[in-house]
Amino acid sequence: MAASTVPVRQSSMRAHNLALVLQTVANSPDRPSRAATSTATGLTRATVSALVDDLIAGGLLTEHEPAPRVGAGRPAAGLALAPDGAAGLGLEINVDYLSACVVDLTGAVRHRFVAHADQRPLAPAAALTELGRVAGQARQAAAANGLPLAGAALAVPGLVTADGTVRVAPNLGWQDVDAPALLRAIPALADLPLSVDNEANLAALGELRADHGGEQTFLYVSGEIGIGAGIVLDGELYRGGRGWSGEIGHVTVYPDGRPCRCGANGCLEQYAGQEAVAADAGLAAAALGIALAAVVNLLDIGVIVLGGAYAPELQRLRPGIEAEVHRRVLTADLAPVTLRAATLGTDAAMRGAADTVLRAVLDDPASYLNLRRAG
Repeated sequence: MAASTVPVRQSSMRAHNLALVLQTVANSPDRPSRAATSTATGLTRATVSALVDDLIAGGLLTEHEPAPRVGAGRPAAGLALAPDGAAGLGLEINVDYLSACVVDLTGAVRHRFVAHADQRPLAPAAALTELGRVAGQARQAAAANGLPLAGAALAVPGLVTADGTVRVAPNLGWQDVDAPALLRAIPALADLPLSVDNEANLAALGELRADHGGEQTFLYVSGEIGIGAGIVLDGELYRGGRGWSGEIGHVTVYPDGRPCRCGANGCLEQYAGQEAVAADAGLAAAALGIALAAVVNLLDIGVIVLGGAYAPELQRLRPGIEAEVHRRVLTADLAPVTLRAATLGTDAAMRGAADTVLRAVLDDPASYLNLRRAG
């Protein structure tokens, strides 16, 4: 019995050490040498050198020759993430558009495509088939650039379970849709690891990675025809007990107000969704301020990031939002709320989707390398 567990333990240790080395390089502000990586990880130089060789052979790391220098000693080569290694395919389906992007391991966007079309008349299978055409274009672009795709992730404006089932997406008219199964039937995606998540959650994660200001706690609000939110607390996405947190679009702002697609009345998205902003920006800003003030009072979040269609409209919406927030937030005079546009703008959800694929590679490079060998 003991003998049979040794290979498993060795494999597990190797997987852990591969991730440790790769993440150390990824998080380094410069290009660390093998020796510096050994010091940072606590692993022996021989172990680090062997692991680095595997990561270079697998296309995850690259080694740069140092610039010549004057003086004693030979400068060491530096390690960096490989820009032509693993790439993530980020996909988004929303009410009025489909989009895809390919992001390489360094975080650079290598392909971006958005197709504007109303998805509401389409059944889920038909809508995802259309998305498959967009995904096929992205995959061809990745292949043309020599980028192997490590997987794909889809952002959906609705409640998504841990296994990727879309329980309800009111603005798309979806209910209990097995999105992963439909995606696997699409040739361009059939052989890739797939995941599905809420678009605001993925946008919040994308913003967390992209924000160089170091914000670790914020509320991300995605303004499209519907409205969603992602709650980031201390650098972690808060999903709630069942994984469905952030449905700010269905917070009631006017109890006897307009009927909503969800069956209630006076929901925020009826007053501050993309179409409502175009019709009456002043009313939209006030409604959004009312809802955001309630979230701030409840969770004590000091930074609000407006993304999606809100990002380019922030200057127009800001006065009305801030007036309501200042009037309604109990601590407004003690700790003013910061309101800013998303760093990733309207691309945040698909960028966040691609980032989840790349995060999986950084967290478990051994699995990625094994899949490449098997393929």
